[in-house]
Amino acid sequence: MLAGRDRRHRQRWHLICAWPYGGLYVLEAIWKQLGIDAIVRQQAVARRLGFDVERALFALTANRACAPASKLYCHEQWLKEDTHIEGTGELELHQLYRAMDFLEANKEAIEQALFYRVADLLNLDVDVIFYDTTSLHFEIDGEDEGDKDGQVRGSAPAGKKAYAALRKRGHSKNGRGDAPQIVVGLAATRDGFPVRHWVFPGNTVDVTTVARVKKDLSGWQLTRCLFVGDAGMASQANLQTLSKGGGKYLLAMPMRRSDEVTEEVLSRPGRHRAVADNLKIKEVVAGDGEKRRRYTVCFNPLEAKRQKAHREDLLGELEAEQASLSDLAGAGHTKRVCALRTSARYGRLLKETKRGLAIDRQAAAELERFEGKFVMHSNDDTLTAEDMALGYKQQQRVEEAWRTMKCGLKMRTVEHRAPHRIHAHIAISVLSLLLERTIEHACQDTWRNIRDDLKHIQLAQLSSPNGRVWQVTEPSANAVNRLKTLKIKPPKPTLSLD
Repeated sequence: MLAGRDRRHRQRWHLICAWPYGGLYVLEAIWKQLGIDAIVRQQAVARRLGFDVERALFALTANRACAPASKLYCHEQWLKEDTHIEGTGELELHQLYRAMDFLEANKEAIEQALFYRVADLLNLDVDVIFYDTTSLHFEIDGEDEGDKDGQVRGSAPAGKKAYAALRKRGHSKNGRGDAPQIVVGLAATRDGFPVRHWVFPGNTVDVTTVARVKKDLSGWQLTRCLFVGDAGMASQANLQTLSKGGGKYLLAMPMRRSDEVTEEVLSRPGRHRAVADNLKIKEVVAGDGEKRRRYTVCFNPLEAKRQKAHREDLLGELEAEQASLSDLAGAGHTKRVCALRTSARYGRLLKETKRGLAIDRQAAAELERFEGKFVMHSNDDTLTAEDMALGYKQQQRVEEAWRTMKCGLKMRTVEHRAPHRIHAHIAISVLSLLLERTIEHACQDTWRNIRDDLKHIQLAQLSSPNGRVWQVTEPSANAVNRLKTLKIKPPKPTLSLD
């Protein structure tokens, strides 16, 4: 009799569903450690929103880090079917959009409060803040239309400010000059932690954003904001604009024929000294007095070896092409000749002669001279030659942030058309980047690897004779190690009994 009762009792237990839980559990723990939940709720105190805006923003941010998709998919599929986040079960789609509007309206205050909290909690190095921009294109044909002041009327919630027309054609950094785009600016620390971001119309020139950045960061208790850029920014007009008002910059200089960098800086005698693995530097000062200019010549032996092998491969391929084209002597410009001349890979190493297409040996010699080298220039005398070289390499952390937001967080494609929603979409991506960077910095590993270890922690819903039980599976050894590194307690085996 007892055995039969136990058998019937066990049969009443069955698994309803299971969800991945480890990644969400860690994201929410970091969300609370950084105080984002408290900051959002503090900003929402005076607002009668009628729903938990903090839960909605966390859901949108976590979705970017775990399964980036549209807001509609996030609501209809991810929150309802693919995961379980406490406090989000009753959220409606329009409430997610209202949460985005709230974030955009309070973005500056939230970012500033969050910066002070994170800088103190994580003991961030904020001696130098790096700033860089990128572009995001839209899969549309026409640009945004604005009035005579460039504003888009009716593009924001009632009673709110009008926004500038954002989706404009301009200089594209991802090769999509044919499509309208926006320009996104990001200020970050040496370790790649985002400090603040900006969204500009797509036809904005990078150098014109610096004044806005300097103004917005004033009063943030930052030692200095250093504009770090690549060779595309190094025009004389840009340098003058960047230096106005005591602005400081650090730029990589282009190396081309018959300019100051190649004729004076690279030709200056002197030995390079090692400052890091695979990095040697030499400081060069050109000019006197107010026209004095400081340069740092940097040399990477491993990169020089790689570029040498690449150059030799190109020359070998071109010699083979020349041999195959010799049979067509006198045939004029064939399609193959035109393709080689216009090729981004081969064109710079070719020249036209009376006998036809030939390898430009002088161009090849210049490539050899530049192999493994890059030149940095700065107007900040407090930066040593080592700071100039290593500072530019640290700028790669900002570029890595762009790659993370574009690829991992899928910041693009942007499915919104209203300017205030585009602003909010970028803000959510930056919040998600902050969570990822915090986790990666603690574990010294990528979020993708960390998330793979945590996915073995699952949340299961069981039906029992006394109701439904939310049960967490036993963490694997790798997941336990990740939690210990992050100083996060393992989740409770049983979350609740409904």
